[in-house]
This record gives sequence, structure tokens and C-alpha cells, in this order.
Amino acid sequence: MKKTVLLAFVFTVCVVFSSCNNNNKFQIVKGKVGHLTQKTTIKELETIFKNDSIVKNLSEGSLGSNYFQDDDEYQIYEKGGKHLLTVVPQDQLDTLSTIKSVQIFDERYETQTGITLNSTFSDINLNNEITKIETSLNSATLFIDDLNATIAIDKEQLGLRQFTTQKVSLEQIPDLAKMKSFIVWFN
Repeated sequence: MKKTVLLAFVFTVCVVFSSCNNNNKFQIVKGKVGHLTQKTTIKELETIFKNDSIVKNLSEGSLGSNYFQDDDEYQIYEKGGKHLLTVVPQDQLDTLSTIKSVQIFDERYETQTGITLNSTFSDINLNNEITKIETSLNSATLFIDDLNATIAIDKEQLGLRQFTTQKVSLEQIPDLAKMKSFIVWFN
């Protein structure tokens, strides 16, 4: 009898730690996305995502002649091919650099308030303080200081014509508008 109770207890503890570890893998909080933190270096990506694939899209940095080259990007894919994240370093062409930003591509990543890539504007606005909105030609970008994150919503979702610079207010955004991109900033 004692052996059965002990085995049940050990099993329960294992399940709890396993589920906590799995939750942390997809948790988004200010300064942290899954196992990535503000102190994580680009070199550590290989270890953190050892069971996944990393596609490196490196710029020429200050060494190249193309001044319009984008930042370095490290795209993280699960073994099955699902795009999880895109990581951009603070310093280009430097594996000891820390992370500048992480763009979320997988809906399993979730904030403490339940925001995922599939969340609507209503979900975002209800559970987070949107401190600023910037309008570009194609989208409206919401700034959420609690997470140090930006969420872009396509102007098409807002019922506005693209390629206009018309300002957007919170009241203009439909509750069911979906996000175009979700980026967590580490600076």
C-alpha cells in the first residue's frame, strides 16, 4: 500500500514539473520568451533549440557595402517544419550579442493574460494597457509596455485603405481584428 502511494506521489510530482517546464517553454513575459531572456546570447540559441532547426539569415553588417541590408535573423523551426520564432540580435555578425527582439510565429506562445498569436483586438485591449498606437502605410502598431511588445494589425482588418497615413485610435479598431505580427523587444 505504501509503495503504491509513494509511486502515485512520484508520478504526480513528475507530471507537475513536466507541465510547468512545458508551460515555460511557451510563456511570454516582459524580457522573456520561452527560454530566451534578455541575457541570452545568439551563441546559446544552438543549445536552447538543440532539437529544432535554426535558419540563419545574416546581414553584411558594417563590413558590407549594402547599407540597406536588414538585421541578422535567426529563424527557429520545429523539426516538423513549423516556424516558431525569429530572433534578431542587438549586434550584427556577433554570436556573443544578446537579443534585440523576438517575433512570435507559433500560437502556443502565450502571455500571462492569455494573449496568443490568435488573439483578437478585444482580447488584447481587455487584458493589457495599450500605451500608444503608430500608423504606417499598411498597419496600425499597438505598443504594450507591460510586455515591452508591439502588435501590428493590418489596415485591411481596420476597414481602412492601405497606403494611407490616416491616424488610428483605439475606438476605430474592431473587436475581432486579428494581429498581423507580435514582437517582444528585449531592449
